[in-house]
Amino acid sequence: MANARLESLRDYPFERLGRLLDGPPFGNAPPINMSVGEPQHEPPAVVRELVDRGHPSWNRYPPINGTPEFRRAALGWLERRYRVPAGMIDPDAMIVPCAGTREGLYMSATVAISPSETGGAKPLALMPNPVYQVYVGASTLAGAEPVYLPATAANGFLPDLDAIPAETLARTQIMYLCTPSNPQGAVADLGYLKKGLELARRHNFLLVADECYAEIYSTDRAPPGALEAAVELGGSLDNLMVFHTLSKRSSVPGLRSGFGVGAKKETQLMQRLRTYASAATPIAALDAATALWRDDAHVEATRALYRRKFDMAEKVLGGRFSFYRPAGGFYLWLDVGDGEAAARRLWEKAGVRTLPGSYLTKPEADGTNIGTPYIRIALVADLESTEEALNRISRVL
Repeated sequence: MANARLESLRDYPFERLGRLLDGPPFGNAPPINMSVGEPQHEPPAVVRELVDRGHPSWNRYPPINGTPEFRRAALGWLERRYRVPAGMIDPDAMIVPCAGTREGLYMSATVAISPSETGGAKPLALMPNPVYQVYVGASTLAGAEPVYLPATAANGFLPDLDAIPAETLARTQIMYLCTPSNPQGAVADLGYLKKGLELARRHNFLLVADECYAEIYSTDRAPPGALEAAVELGGSLDNLMVFHTLSKRSSVPGLRSGFGVGAKKETQLMQRLRTYASAATPIAALDAATALWRDDAHVEATRALYRRKFDMAEKVLGGRFSFYRPAGGFYLWLDVGDGEAAARRLWEKAGVRTLPGSYLTKPEADGTNIGTPYIRIALVADLESTEEALNRISRVL
């Protein structure tokens, strides 16, 4: 007895990486992990203060829909960050907390996908390739067929929305977009986001905007968001859900706190789903998250650290491996010819863990894989470790 849909999913990228790099690194240099997008910056002091102060709440189940203070802090940030007009979003009906965006991104497929009970063609779920594996698992287990949209250098590392066939759009029930994208760091402009939302409304599917890297950027102007597209198209959030997290913004992946925002129908369905399936974020963690959404100063400092690391990377690797400075996010997406061989060599000879690009991409029917030449490097370590790792990478490659 087993779920055939679950059995059909390939292993998660980090399980594959563990098998690839199963031996010890060469030499005595301490290993440096640059394979996981897990920020290692010191979290703001307020996190520990509020979590410690919240000790009386640990013997109570947390509210599944968070606290009013959390939802209003999230709304306040949306209004500041994306210039959302006052009154456009009801925080009690249109904002739903999540235990990190992974939970919300996964559950949005359950909310949106409804396979026919009388047979017929499967519904489709559109997603970029390279792909965040949660999109694949969520849509597959909800009963949809994943459709992978190439996001390569040729199309600016964002799926070509004009190239999606009409017959595909007619069967689509959900579409995932990630901006800034993982792993390439491409940022969708407002016109692109409006086009995606217009497609969702024309063909009646849910557009899920994964914006977890929205506060990490190298440009002078902050990346636009899908909420801004909704504002320009009249202010409705129909056919749209947007997800944000503190993991990257505030360097607190262990806090497990994010939220989704969308039209009342979808967010209320997700709230209902969470009552059945979710482990709610603890009250003390919600209090810390509330303080973090209210504060933007610590984010400026975090962003400055990432910019310094990209300066290092450009100095050490610039001009090689198709290096470019991404507009957003904290990854390098380097063309090294054979990503799997390079990742193995970097571990064995330099003690640096990186992720082969092919582990993030779905192969074509003929076996070719657009991610094969690449490795993904996460610039999440402290400055000293990052500089050391980049120099090791340069020497070995």
